[in-house]
Amino acid sequence: MTIRRISIFPLPGAILFPGMQLPLHIFEQRYRDLVGDSLARDRMIGMVQPKGQGNSPAVFEVGCLGRIGDVEAMEDGRYNIILEGLQRFSIRKELDVSTSFRQVEADLWEEDEASDALSIAERASLEIESRRFADIQGYAVDWAAVGQLDDYSLVNAIAQIAPFDFAAKQALLEARGLSMRADLIVQLMQFFGRHDSSDDRVTLQ
Repeated sequence: MTIRRISIFPLPGAILFPGMQLPLHIFEQRYRDLVGDSLARDRMIGMVQPKGQGNSPAVFEVGCLGRIGDVEAMEDGRYNIILEGLQRFSIRKELDVSTSFRQVEADLWEEDEASDALSIAERASLEIESRRFADIQGYAVDWAAVGQLDDYSLVNAIAQIAPFDFAAKQALLEARGLSMRADLIVQLMQFFGRHDSSDDRVTLQ
């Protein structure tokens, strides 16, 4: 693994996967600083999930390094950016820095899933469960377009946009191998798709 210094953006519920895109509206001053610094250097930002609340909460060990693609700089200092997922990383330690934003030393993962393929049964199970889940949630989906996606894009797209809680999202991010992530998605859809008489939302928390 490659060791890298990464400026991190801890954002609850925001997960970025390799090969995917994440639109972000940057308004808090320290994250304006982060984006400005990133644009001046390598355009890289590490997305991680915090474990709690507060100004500097502990964060999960695994995140995803992203590269700023499209960027809109506003007159008042805010930004709209599109972050493009590159590769996951495991945090070794947080660094003592003078910047307003946090930085870590991390191991970059070797990302080799793009060439992975699901079995026919795995792909069918994922699509069937996705249709059932979308119907329960009331989502309108272009299934013809979904059917044209390769396995890698389909699995990571569902993992990133599905309305699961933060614990489930983190589990998907940390899952190694396309088949393992696809199987976990199916399990989560079955879990979150259940309806309770008092609350039609369930969580893993």
